[in-house]
Amino acid sequence: MRHNTEIRDARPGRTGGTRDRARDEAFIRAVYDKHGVFLLRVTTGMLWGDSHQAQDLVQEAVLRAWQNADILDPEAEGIRPWLVAVVRNLVIDGYRARKARPPETIDTALNDMPGPESMDPALTRKIVREALADLTLQHREILVHVEFLDQSVARTAETLGIPPGTVKSRTHLALRALRGALAERGYTP
Repeated sequence: MRHNTEIRDARPGRTGGTRDRARDEAFIRAVYDKHGVFLLRVTTGMLWGDSHQAQDLVQEAVLRAWQNADILDPEAEGIRPWLVAVVRNLVIDGYRARKARPPETIDTALNDMPGPESMDPALTRKIVREALADLTLQHREILVHVEFLDQSVARTAETLGIPPGTVKSRTHLALRALRGALAERGYTP
């Protein structure tokens, strides 16, 4: 089966006519072979090291060279400044387009959303007071001495007149009850 190597000229502004696919491929290959490495290095420099975008712009420049293949010679040194000018214009167009559009959102914007750790202190105090109201008198009393007054177990036992083991067990149970009361209110420290 024979394939037609003639293709329609799809370049803008061209009507009718056909192009030779082998000649087009040879033109593109010659541009890449002779100027590709240099063009990629220059473009990457213009884009401050963004090699992915540089590859895209080099590809666009070669496409534009192909669109002007009838007036450009890939082997001539005069095509190199033309390619660099095309790339420079593409870089400038990209810069201007980014300035004209609002900036894109990035994932780090979600990190700036307020969470429980940045709640208003007055709201936190209100939630803690309500949760403490749910506790028994013994649990509130132990928490006031051990947690808020920062007394030792021995000092709390002496003040309340109970054994130190009882202070430890009540403190443990009181903290567990307080965590439960806070969780019911949607607050998890």
